[in-house]
Amino acid sequence: MTSFEEDVERYRHELRVHCYRMLGSFDEAEDLVQETFLRAWRALGEFEGRSSVRAWLYRIATNACIDVRRPRRVLPYQLEPASFPATALPAREDVPWLQPFPDVLLDRAEEPDAVAIRRETIELAFLIAIQHLPARQRAVLIFRDVLGWSARETADAVDLSVAAVNSALQRARPVLREHLPPHRSEWSARDTSEAERELLRRYLTAWDNADPTALAALMHEDIRITMPPYPFWFEGRTDAIRSLTPNLTPAYRGTWRFVPVTVNRQPALAAYLNRDFFGLDIFRVEQRRIAEITAFETTDAGRYGLPATMGLDDGR
Repeated sequence: MTSFEEDVERYRHELRVHCYRMLGSFDEAEDLVQETFLRAWRALGEFEGRSSVRAWLYRIATNACIDVRRPRRVLPYQLEPASFPATALPAREDVPWLQPFPDVLLDRAEEPDAVAIRRETIELAFLIAIQHLPARQRAVLIFRDVLGWSARETADAVDLSVAAVNSALQRARPVLREHLPPHRSEWSARDTSEAERELLRRYLTAWDNADPTALAALMHEDIRITMPPYPFWFEGRTDAIRSLTPNLTPAYRGTWRFVPVTVNRQPALAAYLNRDFFGLDIFRVEQRRIAEITAFETTDAGRYGLPATMGLDDGR
């Protein structure tokens, strides 16, 4: 490995998280880190050492993300009203869905990026909220409020004046607050808690017992369930239970089994259908009840450090 590769490789993990925040896409974040390193290599002769290598790479990565100019990432509830379709609607592959981020990669991160992977700045609710910001405002908010950079450092990274950075931050913060869950401050300052893990254990017990009443008791009255890439979604305990109940019976689709994990620093279940990996159910918990389940259908188990198939004695 060359000296250049060694210098930049140490920042791969935190740059991937940064690009993920900017774009809401794990796949694009992977691509943009590679694009960042390529641009850095091409511009190496222009680097004069007036900033750190880390700040220089962040500037390149941010500009690369801004250059992407993709539509903002969404979840189904941002597209249409809540519904309970009589027939299942097909998956929408034309929609830029928000993607989850594997905790197995967050756990690899080391200083100086530890501050960048705190739960409150990597959870799905935060990712969706900042997607409402224009790209440069999003970058300013990330540098100032997530990474803790000064206004001057941020100005250098996003090619703005200090005054423009301060103005952008003042505009961005109210938009962020508007789109965050109302009770977020009660649960966002920590990683997955024992209370949340216990809630998932009770959820699994209710599922194993095929007990919709016990499942309902774990949910907020206004719970929301989304299932990207499918555009329909459910709101409220009644429709949530209505959507889940058929799956409690193996005759409906087969046998579901689950492995407790964490994704985006949130409690989650890896779901297996008839022993094959099916996707991830990510939980947002408020006041010891389930406020939201985001069920991502994906077959890429290895990305999350999970096996593609489950043995008969594995999981729940």
